[in-house]
Amino acid sequence: MTERIRSDGTNEIAPPLRGIRVIDYSHFLAGPYLSRCLAWMGAEVIKVERPTAGDAGRAHPYFIDGYSGYFLQQNMGKRGLCVNVRDPRGLELMHRLVDSADVFVENYRPGALDRLGLGYATLSERNPRLVYCSVSAYGHSGPDSDNPGFGLIAEAKGGAMAMVGVPGEAPPLFRIALADMYTGIHGVAAVNAALLGRVTSGRGQHIDLALYDCMLSIHEYAVQCYTLSGGEEIPVQTGHDLPESTVYGVFPGRDGYLVITAQTDALWLRLAKLIGGDALAADARFHAPEGRNAHREEVLAHIRAWTKGQPSVSACLDALEQAGVPCAKVQRIDEVLEDPQIQARGMVIEQDHPALGRIRMSNLPFRFSGYDPPVPPVAPSIGQHNRDIAASLGYSGEEVACMIADGVLYQEEVPAGGESGAGASS
Repeated sequence: MTERIRSDGTNEIAPPLRGIRVIDYSHFLAGPYLSRCLAWMGAEVIKVERPTAGDAGRAHPYFIDGYSGYFLQQNMGKRGLCVNVRDPRGLELMHRLVDSADVFVENYRPGALDRLGLGYATLSERNPRLVYCSVSAYGHSGPDSDNPGFGLIAEAKGGAMAMVGVPGEAPPLFRIALADMYTGIHGVAAVNAALLGRVTSGRGQHIDLALYDCMLSIHEYAVQCYTLSGGEEIPVQTGHDLPESTVYGVFPGRDGYLVITAQTDALWLRLAKLIGGDALAADARFHAPEGRNAHREEVLAHIRAWTKGQPSVSACLDALEQAGVPCAKVQRIDEVLEDPQIQARGMVIEQDHPALGRIRMSNLPFRFSGYDPPVPPVAPSIGQHNRDIAASLGYSGEEVACMIADGVLYQEEVPAGGESGAGASS
C-alpha cells in the first residue's frame, strides 16, 4: 500500500491484514460477511463460486436490474473466481490457490467439502499454515451435526425467539439475520486470533463455528437466570418492556414510538419529576428497582399517559433529553440513513457500479486510529478475475483459454464500461 497522510497530519498505518490472502468458498451470509470484514481490514479476499449461477446469495432480494443488493453488500471488496472443482483441472487450480492462501472460509454442511477434496484434512496437509474456518448450523460434532439449517432455525432453537413479541402471540421474525451476522463476526475474531497464534506456532488450525452455538452464547441474561434460579425462572415474552428492569422499554407517542431507559434510581427520579412532578418523584414505592418492578403496571401507565399526551415523539425526546433521561425514537431505515450521526461516522458508502451507476451501501463499524480504508470495489461479477488469478498461480494463457473453453472456468458477461467500481463515503 502506498503511504498516505491522514487528515490529522500523521502517516497512515498499513491495513491490519495486508498480505493475508483469504479464500471465500462460502455462500449466502455468515461466510460472506466474515470475509467481507477481513477484506475491509486489508486482506485480499478471493470469492470462489461454482458455474454458472454462483453464490446462492445472488438470487436473494432486493433486486435492481437483475442485480442482488444482498450479494452486492456482503461481497464488496473481493476478487471473483468461478471454477468447476468437480473437474480435476478445476480442483488442481483450487489446490494451487489454497497453497498460496492464509485463510479458507466455508459454510457448507460438515463433510460436503471433504468429498470434493477441499476439506480441512486435505488442505492443511498441503498448507500446514492454513487457517480453515467452517461455519455450519450445528457444528462438526454432536447428534445434529449432519442436519441442514439456516439462521432462522438457530434463532428458534436458541431461545431468543421465545423471549420476543407479545405474550400469547406467535413470536415474530427478527427481520435481521441475527444468527448469521453474529456467527460471522465471531468468525472474524476467531480467524484473527488463529492468525496471531500462527506467528508463534507456525501452524494454522480448524475453526468450527455453529450458528446454534452462537445463539446460545448471545444470551447475557436468560441462561444465568435459569441456572442460578435452580430452573425456576424462564424468561418469556414480555411485550414492550423488561419486567426485571422497569423502566426499560418502548412507549407510544402520537406519531410513532420511542424507547426510554430509566431503570436506575437516579434516572427514574429524573423521569418521575418530568412526567409527574415532585409528587411522583417523592413516591417511596418507586425509589428502588424492586419497588418499580413490583408496581410495574402503575409506573408504565404514568409514562404512557405522558408520552401520548405530548404533541409528538419529537416533543417527548426534547423533554427527556433536557431532563437527562436516555431515549430515542424508534426509527425506520430511511430515517437511520439520514441520521446526521450515521453520516458523520461514514456508515453509508457510495460505490460506482458498472451497470447500476452510483449505489449506496452500509459500511462496516470498525474504526482504527491509524488506518482509513478506501471505499471497496463493488462485488465482483461471476468469474470476473479468473484470468488474473489463474495467471498468478502459474497458468499460461493457453491453459487458461482451454479451461474457459471447456467450462472449467466460467465468467459471466458484464456491461460495457468497466468491471468494477468504487466511490467515497457519504
